[in-house]
Amino acid sequence: MHKKVVVVGHGMVGHRFVEALRARDENGDWAVTVLCEEPVAAYDRVALSSYVNTWDPKELALAGNDYLGDTLVDVRLGSTGTAIDRDAHTVTTSAGETIQYDKLVLATGSYAFVPPVPGKDARNCFVYRTLDDLDQIRAAAEAAPAGSAAVVVGGGLLGLEAANALKLLGLTPHVVELAPRLMPLQVDEGGGALLKNLVTSLGLSIHTGVSTAAIKELENGRLAVELSDGSVIDASLLVFSAGVRPRDELARTAGVEVGERGGVITSLSCQTSDPDIYAIGEVAAIEGRCYGLVGPGYATAEVVADRLLGGEADFPGADLSTKLKLLGVDVASFGDAFAQTPGALEVVFSNPAAGTYAKIVVSDDAKTLLGGILVGDASAYATLRPMVGRELPGDPAALIAPAGGAEIGAGALPDDAQICSCNAVTKGDICGAIANGACDIASVKGCTNAGTSCGGCLPLVKKLLADSGVELSKALCECFTHSRAELFQIVQSTGIRTFSELIAKHGDDSRGCDICKPTVASILASTSSDHILDGEQASLQDTNDHFLANLQKNGTYSVVPRMPGGEVTADQLIVIGEIAKEFDLYVKVTGGQRIDLFGARVEQLPAIWKRLVDAGMESGHAYGKSLRTVKSCVGSSWCRYGQQDSVKMAVDLEKRYRGLRSPHKLKMAVSGCARECAEARGKDVGVIATEKGWNLYVGGNGGQTPKHAELLAGDLDDATLVKYIDRYLMFYVRTADRLQRTAPWQEALEGGLDHLKQVICEDSLGIAAELEAAMERHVAGYKDEWAGVLEDPQKLSRFVSFVNAPSEPDPLVQFTEADGRKVPVTLGMPSMPETAPTGVK
Repeated sequence: MHKKVVVVGHGMVGHRFVEALRARDENGDWAVTVLCEEPVAAYDRVALSSYVNTWDPKELALAGNDYLGDTLVDVRLGSTGTAIDRDAHTVTTSAGETIQYDKLVLATGSYAFVPPVPGKDARNCFVYRTLDDLDQIRAAAEAAPAGSAAVVVGGGLLGLEAANALKLLGLTPHVVELAPRLMPLQVDEGGGALLKNLVTSLGLSIHTGVSTAAIKELENGRLAVELSDGSVIDASLLVFSAGVRPRDELARTAGVEVGERGGVITSLSCQTSDPDIYAIGEVAAIEGRCYGLVGPGYATAEVVADRLLGGEADFPGADLSTKLKLLGVDVASFGDAFAQTPGALEVVFSNPAAGTYAKIVVSDDAKTLLGGILVGDASAYATLRPMVGRELPGDPAALIAPAGGAEIGAGALPDDAQICSCNAVTKGDICGAIANGACDIASVKGCTNAGTSCGGCLPLVKKLLADSGVELSKALCECFTHSRAELFQIVQSTGIRTFSELIAKHGDDSRGCDICKPTVASILASTSSDHILDGEQASLQDTNDHFLANLQKNGTYSVVPRMPGGEVTADQLIVIGEIAKEFDLYVKVTGGQRIDLFGARVEQLPAIWKRLVDAGMESGHAYGKSLRTVKSCVGSSWCRYGQQDSVKMAVDLEKRYRGLRSPHKLKMAVSGCARECAEARGKDVGVIATEKGWNLYVGGNGGQTPKHAELLAGDLDDATLVKYIDRYLMFYVRTADRLQRTAPWQEALEGGLDHLKQVICEDSLGIAAELEAAMERHVAGYKDEWAGVLEDPQKLSRFVSFVNAPSEPDPLVQFTEADGRKVPVTLGMPSMPETAPTGVK
C-alpha cells in the first residue's frame, strides 16, 4: 500500500520536490497528489518576462511537468487546497474534494503585495506574478494608445522586468520606487545611480524616493496616478510590483505556526509545528526567515524529499547572490554587498562614461572577500562569488580594475566552492564528473545539474573544462584534423574548388566520409556561385541537396517554392493548386509562411519546378543548410499598430540572402511593431520595427533547444540594418562549426554578445568591409537552383528513379488516406544513406 503525500502548489519548487522524490523513491513507497492552482502545470516563473516575446505558455513549461507515464503522480490543474483537517489528515480542495494524506507539503509560494493606496482596485490596475496576470496586462496594453504612459509601482527586480514588458508592448513605462535608488535590496547608492542612468537611456522614466499617493480612474478610462511629491502621471495602466508576501493562509487557518511577518515556521528539516506537514519554497520561514530565490527553494525541496525517504538532510543555508540582465544591463550582487560586517572595507571602481560600476567588500585586513556589487559589466561574477569567505589571491583592487587587472582562475577555487548556487553544485562535483568522462557542457549538465537553471555558472564550468586537461578536438572528422572554420579559411585563401584537391592537400587523402563531404560541399557553395550539382560537387551532397528537395519517409519528395516575406500572387496560388491536383500532391501551409507540396516522385520534380518557374517562382531552399524563409507580419501597410513596412523589408532581405549556404539552416523574421506577430525573436536573425527604425536581434532559434534572439543594435535605418546583417551572417558562415545553429555559435564565442557587437557594429577585427564584399559577391552571383537544372540536360538526367528504366515510377512508392488526408505508406524500405545515388532496377 502506497503512502500518500499531497503537495499544495505546483510552482518551480513544488515541481522540484516531486522530481526529487520520484527519482529517489526506488521502491515506489509514495504516491503523490499535486494541487496546481493555475490552469497550466509548473513553468519557469524566473523567466516570466520572456512570455512577452512569444505569448506561448509552452515556452516556459518546466521539463517533465506532466510526469508522463508516472502512475504514482497525480497532478490536478486548476485546483488548490482550501482547508486542512490535521486530525483527519485530509485536505479539502477548491473543487470540493477531500484528499487523504500521510504527509502534506505546502509549496504555496507567495503573492504579489499591493500597497494600501487609495484607488488600488481601479480598472487597469494589475499585479505581475503569473501568466494570467501578463495576459491581462497585454489586453490592456493593446487597447491603450501606442506610446502612452504606464506606471510600475516598485523599482526592484520584478518592477524593472515589468517595465521592460510594458516597453515591449509599445507603452512608455514610469517606474516609481519608494527607496532612494532602484533595486535597493541588491545594489548600493553608487550602483543604483548608474543603473538609473542606464535604464533611463533605454526609454524608462524613473521616480525614486517617492511613493504612490492615490490612483484615480478618469472618465476616459485612463488613470491619474498621484505621487507623494505632488506630481501626476496620466497613465493607461498601472502594475504593482512592490514585493511579495508568503501565501501562508492555508497553514494559518489550520493552526500551524506562522511567523509574525508571515511564512510557515519550520525547522532546518522544513518540518512545521505539525510533524506531518512540511513547507518548502517561499512560504517556508526556516527558523523564522523566508527566502525568495529559487536556489534556496530548490534546497528545501531536496531536504523534504530526503526526509520522506528516511534521510536526515537539513537546510544547508542560502546563497542570496543574484546575477541578472535587466533591459540589457548586467547587474550582480553577492555576499555582504552592503558591508555590514564589522570592519569591512569597500573597494570601488565607477566609470559612468563606460557604464560600469564595480565594488567588492573585503575583511578589515583586506585578505578575505566578503561580497560585492557589479553593474553594467558582471563578467567577474562567476569567479568572484565562489570566493566569498575565502582568502583572496592578491590585491583586491586588481580583481575589479577596469584594465590590466588580475583574474581569479578556476584552478584557484577550492573543491568545496559552490559553482552553481541554484543546484548546490561544487567545483569538486564538476571536477569529479570531468574525471569520470564528462568532456563538454552538455555532459557536465547531465551529470551534475550545474547550469540547468539560470545558467549563470556556465562560464566558470567552461573554465573548469578547459583547465581539466581534457583535450577537446576541433577536428571536423577523421579525414581532416582541421575544424570547419579552418577549412573555410583554407578554401577561401587557396582557391581550391574541389573536394579531392582539398583532402589530398589538407586531409588524409582518403575518399572522405559522410561528415566531411557535405560540409566541404557547403563551404564550396558558400565561397562561389557555382551550382551545387556541377561536376564533383554533385557527388558530395547529402540526400536533400542531391535532388534539391526534401526526402520524405516513403522515398518521395516535398517541394517548397520561395514566397519572399510570405507574399504570393493569386495567379501563383492557382498554379500551385493546379500542380497539386495534376501530380496528386498533399498540400500543407508551413509555419514559415510558405506552401509545401508533398508526395512528388523524383522523376516528377523537374516538371513541377518548370511549372513553378514559369509562374515566376523559384526554389525555396527548404532542402538546404541555407536561408529558409523571412517571415513577416503585414506591418504598416495594413496594420493599425505597424510602425514600419515589415513586408517590404522581409521581401528585400529574403531576396538578398536567398541561396546563402551556411553551417546550418537560417530563419529570419520581420515584425512591424513590438507586438511581434512575426515571432522575430525566435529566429536566427530577427528584425522588429521601432518608431525610429529597426531593432536587430540575433542568435535565436526554435527546435529542440529553443533560444530567444538577443538585441545586437537598436533604432537602425534600413541601410545600417542590412549592413549589420551582412556582416553577422558572413561572420557566422566563416567561423561556426559544422551543423552549429547561430544560438550555440553565439553562446560559444569568446566574449559572447559583447564581442559580437564589437565585431559587427564597431569593426573591432577590421574585417567589416571584407564581410560586406563577400555578401555582395553572393548577391550578385545568385541563380535559382531549380532553373539551373532545367537549363542543363546533364543535370536533368539525374532525376530518374531507375537509371535503366528512367520513365518508370518506383513501385514501392504508395499512398493511402487517413482522416481525409493523403499519407505515405512505408513498405519496409531500408533507410536512405546520407548520400543516396539513384537506384538501378
